Amino acid sequence: MTVRCALALATLMFLLPIGSMATDLPANHDVSVLHCVRLLDSAAGKMLGETTVIVDGGRIKELHAGTVDIQPYQQAAMRAGGSFHYLDMVNATCLPGLIDAHTHLTDETSPTAYTDQFRLNIADYAIRSTVYARRTLLAGFTSVRNVGDNQNDSIALRNAINAGIVPGPRMFTAGVPIGSTGGHADPTDGYRRDLARDGGPSDGIINSPEDALKAVRQHYKDGVDLIKIMPSGGVLDESASADNSQMTLEEIKAVVAAAHDYGFTVAAHAHGAEAIRRAVLGGVDSIEHGTFMNAEDMRLMKEHGTWYVPTIIAGKYVQEMAAIPGYYPPQVAAKAMQVGPIIQATAGRAYKAGVKIAFGTDAAVYPHGQNAKEFKYMVDAGMPPMFVLQAATTHAAELLHKQDQLGQIAVGRGADIIAVPGNPLDDITTMQHVSFVMKDGVIYKQDGKPVEL
Repeated sequence: MTVRCALALATLMFLLPIGSMATDLPANHDVSVLHCVRLLDSAAGKMLGETTVIVDGGRIKELHAGTVDIQPYQQAAMRAGGSFHYLDMVNATCLPGLIDAHTHLTDETSPTAYTDQFRLNIADYAIRSTVYARRTLLAGFTSVRNVGDNQNDSIALRNAINAGIVPGPRMFTAGVPIGSTGGHADPTDGYRRDLARDGGPSDGIINSPEDALKAVRQHYKDGVDLIKIMPSGGVLDESASADNSQMTLEEIKAVVAAAHDYGFTVAAHAHGAEAIRRAVLGGVDSIEHGTFMNAEDMRLMKEHGTWYVPTIIAGKYVQEMAAIPGYYPPQVAAKAMQVGPIIQATAGRAYKAGVKIAFGTDAAVYPHGQNAKEFKYMVDAGMPPMFVLQAATTHAAELLHKQDQLGQIAVGRGADIIAVPGNPLDDITTMQHVSFVMKDGVIYKQDGKPVEL
């Protein structure tokens, strides 16, 4: 992508006044005019031709088919004391900023991860998370749903991003996940007995409906944006099962009722078919992973309107790493080899069954910044390219209950815009080569290179 920035010159002072044109701006507004060879209309599911996007003050002000005369916008920016950029996306496709609905920005896979937890402080994880957040943003993901951390460090990261202290995607975070003693949410699985403390609701560990109410209320106090539960076993904890049921239906219902009282959605990590069934009947908003989902689960999900977030890349990555001796503890490697080969085929069947699907990757299970590989895996599972692009835009925005704010390039919305070379409908792997990133009107990547702010 070639980007030409039209710089304001002193000689503009003699140009005619703009008067009452729509390009009059409040003081100190920054204006960008983006000329896109193609533009994804994610709401309509159409790829538009040449389109010009006018951004001012961090919001999309106008959309025009074809090209426009940029001089009035340049003059208006000068009159308002702001900056002006003309961005010509040569042979590139503009898309809404992408949404990854399943991330963990405060951690990352490593062969030393299981011993690092005894050497690293929470401050170490927090500092590293700023690197992971930046990588994610530069990969074109301007919004993420962060579904689990260790000690609410993702809440601090979200706040730092919102305050402009560090660059990163817009975050909606669940804080620590909620699960049962010894389950996938229990952070002391695998510890020796004197270190494996008995956690309670304030730690996200519940063993009754009453515990569930207290845990959700504690999360509200902590300042989360949603709730994450663990009703089934998982791959990367040090217990024996990836798919056994670990929460009762009554516990799930109690979490959901309390969460919905506070306006939270509930995401459910669930590999096993019975855990998925309980989670759907319990009223959760989304099933994450869903590896052993069966036809009855899919029927229930359609009936209840439950979203599915497949995370195919995570299954493939853990299977690959499990083949490396010593990368995971033996029991973890065994579970990875069980789950990895199945998850993609399950996603394909869910799509054919008509289950609602949103894009999510389980970032941290694989190295951050590689999120876009999921597009290819979804297409290989039988999903059309347009569908997978919508999964990462309009579908994910709906899952977040932010469909009126995110997932579209539309007048009046925040200017979250990315660009990729070529046409992703012809080659979905081009989504792995994001060349331009704008979030809220601020340019973070240009010509394929990070922009120093």
